[in-house]
Amino acid sequence: MARPRASPDVPVDVQVSDEPISEISDYAEQQVRSVFRFAHEPVLYARVRVSRHRDPAASPRATAQANLDVNGRLVRAQVSAPTSEEAIDRLQERLQRSLERVARHWQARRGRTTSAQPHEWRHGDESAHRPPYFPRPVDEREVIRHKTFALARCGVDEAEFDMDVMDYDFHLFTELGTEQDSVLYRTPSGYRLAQIDPDPDHLAEHAVPVTVSERRAPVLSTAEAAERLGAMDLPFLFFLDGERGRGALLYHRYDGHYGLITPSD
Repeated sequence: MARPRASPDVPVDVQVSDEPISEISDYAEQQVRSVFRFAHEPVLYARVRVSRHRDPAASPRATAQANLDVNGRLVRAQVSAPTSEEAIDRLQERLQRSLERVARHWQARRGRTTSAQPHEWRHGDESAHRPPYFPRPVDEREVIRHKTFALARCGVDEAEFDMDVMDYDFHLFTELGTEQDSVLYRTPSGYRLAQIDPDPDHLAEHAVPVTVSERRAPVLSTAEAAERLGAMDLPFLFFLDGERGRGALLYHRYDGHYGLITPSD
């Protein structure tokens, strides 16, 4: 398949904190630009952030994140490493893998065929580089970001694909077969699905191996969800928002605070 040629005019916005800015910025731009040739369509814009934990005891210390606009499709990656240079190198590898998968998916859909590799995440070799969240004391944590958007209405395969190319550990969506707000997430043994009222027998047809949690989502307010998440020390909590009547997801941000995702009306 012919690849679109990467234009040197594509803007790459690099933000660096707690580092020699010019040196790290130039290296980050160089490494991110090098993956443009793996995109199936032109890259229109790229944003890169490189930061280090100020706490010298934090490990790993460096985090690198990139968002690419591939002709309207967003591809995202975020990694961590002991040094900024190593984080940028890992970021390049993660972006290349995601772009190659998007290209294969696009080619399969163009040819009206099913991808032969719907489940490409290999247990153990991706999660090791994910940034840990800062161990902020529970009584200091706040919900400092609230994202509201229309949830994708799709099956498990599409949810897994979107989660992979966006480099998320979990994905909130409305499952097509059951019409339920659901969250797909990774576990050490594979993919798992949680629903408001679990109904595994009526999920839309899918190829990705997934187990379904038997627990119903708890009915909570945001404050109650934050209290429960702090007590359980989990990476996220999926719950039924008692005020909105929809599924919601509260998660740990990398700064130790919480983020909240809710569906739009």
